Amino acid sequence: MEKANNVTEFIFLGLSQNPQVRAVCFLVFSFFYTIILLGNSLIMLTVCLGNLFKSPMYFFLYFLSFVDICYSSVTAPKLISDLLVETKTISYGGCMLQVFGVHFFGCTEIFILTVMAYDRYVAICKPLHYMTIMDRQKCNKMLLGTWVGGFLHSIIQVALVVQLPFCGPNEIDHYFCDVHPVLKLACTDTYVVGVVVTANSGTIALGSFVILLISYTVILLSLRKQSAEGRRKALSTCGSHIAVVIIFFGPCTFMYMRPDTTFSEDKMVAVFYTIITPMLNPLIYTLRNAEVKNAMRKLCRRKVIWEATGK
Repeated sequence: MEKANNVTEFIFLGLSQNPQVRAVCFLVFSFFYTIILLGNSLIMLTVCLGNLFKSPMYFFLYFLSFVDICYSSVTAPKLISDLLVETKTISYGGCMLQVFGVHFFGCTEIFILTVMAYDRYVAICKPLHYMTIMDRQKCNKMLLGTWVGGFLHSIIQVALVVQLPFCGPNEIDHYFCDVHPVLKLACTDTYVVGVVVTANSGTIALGSFVILLISYTVILLSLRKQSAEGRRKALSTCGSHIAVVIIFFGPCTFMYMRPDTTFSEDKMVAVFYTIITPMLNPLIYTLRNAEVKNAMRKLCRRKVIWEATGK
C-alpha cells in the first residue's frame, strides 16, 4: 500500500502568539545566538592559535564548540526569523532536514562529552600512560566515532518519520521539527514507531549519562590520592565538564527518556538544550579553566603588539 502524504509544509505554533512577548523573545534570542557564535568561535580560535590543539582535551573542546555552533544553527535562525511573522511555515523536506540536524549534532555532542570524560579519566587516573593512550591517532578515531554515531542515530530517527503518512493537520506545537511533535500529526498508529524512537534516543541519552556519572565518580574518588595542587587543577577542569554534562543531559533526559508524549513545557525545555547550553559552554570552559584564560590573554597581547607594530 502506497504512503498517502498530502502535506507539503508544516506550520509552527511557535513560543507565543502574543506580539509583545514575541518582540522580547526576538531581542533575547538574537542576543543569545550572537553570544553562541562569538563565544564558541573564540574558543576555537584560542585552541588553534594558542598552541592548545596538541592537547587531547582541547582538541575535543575545539570540536565541541564547532558542534555547538552547528547544533544551535539548526533551530535558532529559524526561531528568530519566525518571531517576526504571524505564519511560521517550513516545507516537508525542510522539516525532515531539521529533524536530522537536531539529532545528528545533538547526538554527536553527547558522544564528544563522553569522550572528554574518558580523556579526563585517563589524564587523572593514569597520568603516566596518558600520552600513549590518548595519542593523536586514537583521538582522531574517537572523534570519527562520535560523528559516525551521531549520523547513525539521526538517520534512524529520520527513516522512522519519513515512512509515515501525513494527510491531515499540519500544525506543530513547537518552534522546530522534532520527532515527537511530528509523530502526533501522522494519520496512522505511531505506537511502534514511538517506542523505537524513545528506545533509540533514550538508550543513547541514559547510557551516555550513566557512563559519564561513573567516569566522574571514579575521577573524584581518585583525587584523594592527589596533592592539594593536583586536586585543585583537576577539580577546576572536571568541574567545568560536570557542569556542562548536567546542564545538557538534564533537559535531554526529560525530553527523550519518556514515552511518545508531548507536554506544554517541552518548548521551554528545548530552548534550554538547543540555545542556552551552547551559549553557556564557552562561559563555563573559559571562566573555570585557567589554561584557556591564559591562552586568551596571550592572544589579546599578541593582537595589541601586532596593532602597535602595524602602526
